[in-house]
Amino acid sequence: MTATTVFSARKIITMDRNRPVASHVAVRDGRILAVGGPDCGDPWGPVTHDDRLADAVLMPGFVEGHAHMMAGAMWRFAYAGFHDRIDPQGRLHKGMTDIDTVIAHLRDQVAGLEPDQPLVAWGFDPIFLAGDRLSRRHLDQVADDRPVIVMFSNMHLMCVNTHALAMVGYTADTNAEGVVKDGDGQPTGELQEMAAMFPVMWRAGIDFRGLSQNADAIRAYADVALHAGVTTATDLFSTMADSDVDDFIQITSDPDFGLRIVPTLGAVEARPDDLAARAVALRARSTDKLRLGAVKLMTDGSIQGWTARVKWPGYVGGQPNGIWNTPPEAIFALCEAFQKHGVQMHIHTNGDEASSVALDALEAASRKHPWPDARHVLQHCQMMGPDQFRRSAALGVCTNLFANHIWYFGDQHAAQTIGEDRALRMNAARAALDAGVNIALHSDAPITPMAPLFTAWCAVNRQTMSGRTLGAGQCITVDEALYAITLGAAYTLKLDGEIGSIETGKIADFTILGDDPTKVDPMAIKDVPVLGTVSGGRVRLI
Repeated sequence: MTATTVFSARKIITMDRNRPVASHVAVRDGRILAVGGPDCGDPWGPVTHDDRLADAVLMPGFVEGHAHMMAGAMWRFAYAGFHDRIDPQGRLHKGMTDIDTVIAHLRDQVAGLEPDQPLVAWGFDPIFLAGDRLSRRHLDQVADDRPVIVMFSNMHLMCVNTHALAMVGYTADTNAEGVVKDGDGQPTGELQEMAAMFPVMWRAGIDFRGLSQNADAIRAYADVALHAGVTTATDLFSTMADSDVDDFIQITSDPDFGLRIVPTLGAVEARPDDLAARAVALRARSTDKLRLGAVKLMTDGSIQGWTARVKWPGYVGGQPNGIWNTPPEAIFALCEAFQKHGVQMHIHTNGDEASSVALDALEAASRKHPWPDARHVLQHCQMMGPDQFRRSAALGVCTNLFANHIWYFGDQHAAQTIGEDRALRMNAARAALDAGVNIALHSDAPITPMAPLFTAWCAVNRQTMSGRTLGAGQCITVDEALYAITLGAAYTLKLDGEIGSIETGKIADFTILGDDPTKVDPMAIKDVPVLGTVSGGRVRLI
């Protein structure tokens, strides 16, 4: 007979309404056999009791429904962000609050490079810094003998030095969307969105596939997830060559690898029907810890980069209305093809105009090719209003809200991008739930750190960096937020039958906490310690 282990805990929060709390959970073959008291496993035969977690609180393993595997590997580049960040090895990287400090830090990084090796930095965001916007003039002070490339924190913009501009031939004569120019018609060094950025990335050897789809990157991602209490995470834009899938399967099949990964195929550079066929073929290669077959569509850009597509009255500073990474007519064609072939879609929508276009495309596709329970997901959907959430509910579309933005950028959005009124409704979890929409909450790591309890805290309290509550009418309860980072997120991935709650038959994935997030002050949820995870019944302590 297969061995049964009964784990004890100070409290088990199950997300199962039939048994909301328990003290013990029995595990056999990596699955939950029974939940209840110390004798819950006895009817199934001999048991072994494991009291290692007796002082901890267990929850269903956290599900990060929108993150990127480069969250671990990005640290091979220089960090140049405003906020303090901690890398996967636990090292603190202090934030830089002015451009002069950024320049001095990048100069120090150049000293450690080989001759002609590009300097690549990430995490920078000019929206926090007073004075001139970062330009090639600043980065030429860092180095003029090699490319200097600074990725903004949103990953939708970058700034490069004169050497990098010359490397790809960007001049005053360049007529390409996203190549920003000054009053004299010269490139400033700022490049917006993929069409403008990709030539620099390609020539400088910045390989996002290499940051995501090799053994070191995959293991680093699992380390990031462990420290966040995450047992299932997406890689929400992946190229997924056959060799990549082979590597994924080999690494994730290790019994000691403690993360389930859900990569989504990036819907670019191919005919819609061909992309759909590729997604269907990938689905057939799914394993227990690797779930394939969904796709990711890109629509607009970043709100704080002024590249998101927003409705009237636009941006408060009068900036142009954003950039389509995928034009609306192509979004319609992609949605129709994926709907026809039964491929679940995750659609990036930051601005409310982008959300409207995505909903229009999904509705048109569903009329042509009805598909009950498709569960397509609008990702970020930061500016959606109640009318758009009602449309989502009617279409059965889920929303995965970027709640972290409220703390990281809320003050800036109110003052500099979309104004006070629309900022009050950003990431409107209350409106979504009231409309009957299934929601998840996410970090978009590495854009912001992977930390589901912090993300839940953001949705509950809606506090900004200045300490104000931005849109009290959109606050949700602690229970609703915890549901959104467990069973709600699992639902968006079509995995709610296997993970997201602690109940008989599901996979034994748990988050181990040092306190009870339902009992602490709601302002303290983010401070509840993560002690580790249980993945398929295997305990992994930090």
